[in-house]
Amino acid sequence: MTYKYFGAPDRATAARVPTALGPGGLGLEAGELGALGRLGDLMETSGSPTGHLSTKIKPETMSAMVLTGIQGVPLHQVPPLELVVLHPDYAVVQLPHNVVEPLRKADETELGAAAFIWSTVPDRRGPRDAFVIYSMLHEWQDFANRLHEAGHQLYCLVWP
Repeated sequence: MTYKYFGAPDRATAARVPTALGPGGLGLEAGELGALGRLGDLMETSGSPTGHLSTKIKPETMSAMVLTGIQGVPLHQVPPLELVVLHPDYAVVQLPHNVVEPLRKADETELGAAAFIWSTVPDRRGPRDAFVIYSMLHEWQDFANRLHEAGHQLYCLVWP
């Protein structure tokens, strides 16, 4: 699975994004994609002002990272994502406001703490992963702020 995070002013516009991209636009090679430093194969962004972030990180995991790591919400209380479109070839989900706002407003200490917490998950490798997760959260925060300034909400396109 691949996940392309993007912004749209509303759910109706977000629902049209997969059809606007077309079948060839769903892959990572679509558009102008550039690596974000050490994140390499985890994230990429387009050259537009708001752009998009493509990653192998599930939106459910991103929500959990923000709410458990930054807000201290127990994992079992992380709310579900909001389904916008369910199609046989893809899905579009909206990340809830209660996930995006804490991410946008988190300071360096909160991002670092969240990264450390998630780096201790059993399949992680410790400090190196904490740094990668911290960098990733920072990129997501910058992206969420750009979307907010453009009047957009955060969505995720999911496809195999």
